[in-house]
Amino acid sequence: MFFRNNRWITVASLVLVLFMATSVRCLAADGSSIEDVQKYDRAIQIMAMLLVGFGFLMAFLRKYGRSALTATFLLVSAALPLYMLLDSAGIFGSATPLEIDRFVLAEFAGASLLICAGACLGRLKMYHYIVLALLFVPVYMLNEWIVLENGLGLIKLGSVVDTGGSIVIHAFGALFGLGIVLAMTNKKEPAALIESDYTSDRFSMLGSMVLWVFWPGFCAALVAPDQVAYTAVNVVFALCGSTLATYLGTVALRRKISISDIANASLAGGVAIGATCLFANHPTAFIIGILAGTLSTFGFAVMQSRLERTFKFIDTCGVTNLHGWPGLLGGIAAVFVVRGIDAGSQFAGIGITILMALVPGFVVGRIMLAMSGIRKHYDDSVEIIVATENV
Repeated sequence: MFFRNNRWITVASLVLVLFMATSVRCLAADGSSIEDVQKYDRAIQIMAMLLVGFGFLMAFLRKYGRSALTATFLLVSAALPLYMLLDSAGIFGSATPLEIDRFVLAEFAGASLLICAGACLGRLKMYHYIVLALLFVPVYMLNEWIVLENGLGLIKLGSVVDTGGSIVIHAFGALFGLGIVLAMTNKKEPAALIESDYTSDRFSMLGSMVLWVFWPGFCAALVAPDQVAYTAVNVVFALCGSTLATYLGTVALRRKISISDIANASLAGGVAIGATCLFANHPTAFIIGILAGTLSTFGFAVMQSRLERTFKFIDTCGVTNLHGWPGLLGGIAAVFVVRGIDAGSQFAGIGITILMALVPGFVVGRIMLAMSGIRKHYDDSVEIIVATENV
């Protein structure tokens, strides 16, 4: 009953963020070099990915498109300032010196949050997405600090290779979302059909193509200027590999092309190459993309339905197939691609990320379950003014 009348949770959380905003003195930007301007250009590309790419990719639900886009707005709007405020306060290690770097890192957190939200999309009230953001971001930052910044002294600083976030962004977000849906899925939910139609599928493809176009900027956002082009080409090669593999895989497994596979699994190469985008050669990047696309397509076509029946959960957007397994694949691939890598630290980083995602994710799922949920899933009309009925 504690969570039944829970709008006060959202209000209290937002008041806390506003208090932090007035009490924390952010570090001033200390650079206006050409490199900073270039980073800003890539940061805006990432923003297009977050709002247009992820937003329209999640608009595949026939009757939930308006809500999916609104939720995307809310998730990003809550995640970015919260990350930047917590970072500037130095709560998880030292504050990031450059504001543009802090902004990009906040966008990375926003991307991971959107991945997480995709797992439970359509089964939360709109303000629950804000609560999810406020609970997710601190845990994301804690994992980032432990795995990448020697937090708690568990992993040697710089020993985990994850330039473009295969592990700490994609796998973490997907597994956190998996933890949520394992905790909150109830017996009635499988009866609610996850449907798409001609229009919603086209919107989803639009989102996928926006993500495809800007993914190189995402992975190269914080690399040195002389490495941006090489990194970007690697990402494009990986995306090409996963797109071709998805086409072959979806035809082989389903006999006809599934537009859902094309819209999602085609991006798996960008997920998997993230860890090694700075270190792989171009043929290796292409091979990683092929492996990721094949794994993701197999996940959507075969694994998802079996896992959902076995473990009694629903992953609305299939984020485990697009971000979870390919993210882990990318992290493991680094052991074979990067010269001089500390394999023990790499696997330790992967293991800690899995633990830090699933356990807190399950706890957050229980919180979401305790809060008053919506009775009619995947339907705009529950909270959105709908002028005409969806057909």
